[in-house]
Amino acid sequence: MAISIPPPQWDDPEASAPGVAVLAGGCFWCTEAVYLMLEGVKKVVSGYSGGAQATAQYRAVCSGTTGHAEAVEITFDPAILSYGRLLQVFFGVAHDPTQLNRQGNDVGTQYRSAVFACNPAQLQMAKNYVDELNAAKVFRQPIVTELTMLETFYPAEDYHQDYARRNPDQPYICAVALPKVEKLQQTFPQFLRKE
Repeated sequence: MAISIPPPQWDDPEASAPGVAVLAGGCFWCTEAVYLMLEGVKKVVSGYSGGAQATAQYRAVCSGTTGHAEAVEITFDPAILSYGRLLQVFFGVAHDPTQLNRQGNDVGTQYRSAVFACNPAQLQMAKNYVDELNAAKVFRQPIVTELTMLETFYPAEDYHQDYARRNPDQPYICAVALPKVEKLQQTFPQFLRKE
């Protein structure tokens, strides 16, 4: 049964500036696949956030010991798609925000749920929205999403970029990414690209 995710009560235009969001919701291939479908999204880059530059590489991050989370950096047009709508998709479709340090069978801190805010307005908006969703008991369990200011985002290796589109028959993509894209299409058709 699909969960109905209401939009944030507070969707401040200042939170949308500078038109960049960094979100971590498990495997970055899957999160990227969801956000590339949205009208107003200009670019999505898979990468790492939460750790040091020296360990921002796939093999090291997969160890779960670097402090990094697999994340995506989303560049968007706030006149078309607000930061609040990005959060609505994040909590409603892109991942399960009640799973601590995992997403499904992907286990470890590198798969944690996190919002890396690009400015104080984004951080406040994310905190307010989590409070709203918890108060409304939208999920059966409390949201465990880490809410923190972005220090640095490190792009992942080239072969990770646009991975789901380039590898649609890869078993992991078929099992995990494509169902998220289908859920997006069913839950938020009004946010989809018109092309």
